[in-house]
Amino acid sequence: MKEIHGEEAGVPPSDLHQHLGDLLKNQDAADLTFQVGAQRFSAHRCVLAARSSVFKAELLGAMEESSSGHIEICDMETDVFKSLLHFIYTDSVPPVLDVVMASHLLVAADRYNIGRLKQICEEKLCNNIDANMVATSLALAEQHGFHDLKEACWQFLASPSNLEAMMASDSYEHLKSSCPSVFKELIARILPAEWNAAKDIVLTMWK
Repeated sequence: MKEIHGEEAGVPPSDLHQHLGDLLKNQDAADLTFQVGAQRFSAHRCVLAARSSVFKAELLGAMEESSSGHIEICDMETDVFKSLLHFIYTDSVPPVLDVVMASHLLVAADRYNIGRLKQICEEKLCNNIDANMVATSLALAEQHGFHDLKEACWQFLASPSNLEAMMASDSYEHLKSSCPSVFKELIARILPAEWNAAKDIVLTMWK
């Protein structure tokens, strides 16, 4: 049999993401319009349904959105929705993904059940925890069930200096008011095990 050398080397890498990205950019055959704030985005229901089980239920199922070509989203920033659409079509995040955008995209990915985007954003937050962001990240992790992010926050706060810095941050008060269960867990973690009676007294103050 004749052996063919270098066959695999001659095959170019996949450019499917580029073609789909061009489809989004050029709006060819778009059959959906999203109104997000003051901006409109055109999209293709078959692409969204293929990439998100939530979009599939909304756009191809019995929900009201399935019969409408215009959908309004009132609780998401335009730049976040734009980045979400970009990922759906290209499987990539913005070249520069800061922690604020990662936080918003993580919530959006969870809302539409886009697993890979969730993992990317959660990993970004886990690797960039600091005293100013940890309280916000902890509240986010508790409210949406992001277990890896929550554990990363606890590991960061195991350092007394990091804990003190967090308590001096602007987001600390928000954590206490928005996530009392996390605040009680924080108290239980920082008090020594032998102070069980003190823990009970303190924790009853937050019931």
